[in-house]
Amino acid sequence: MTPEMVVDIGKEAGEIIILLAAPPLLTGLIIGLAISLLQAATQIQEMTLTFIPKLIGIGGSLVLAGPWMLSLITDYVTRLYESIPNLIG
Repeated sequence: MTPEMVVDIGKEAGEIIILLAAPPLLTGLIIGLAISLLQAATQIQEMTLTFIPKLIGIGGSLVLAGPWMLSLITDYVTRLYESIPNLIG
């Protein structure tokens, strides 16, 4: 196993992590921004107001993007396991 192989595996793992984290994080960001604008417009400064909408939105994004996320990680792990003989020697 060469250092280039290790770097390639780490790079691909990092890309997979970013892709897996993106749907719930972006959903939480968008909902948080919308509620912050609503709070600024109405001057309601309740800190717990954002919790339930974010929870529902992130749960919904996981339900919608879940199959894609699962196929992404299983494809990566399958490719990684299949490449073990090439990595060893």
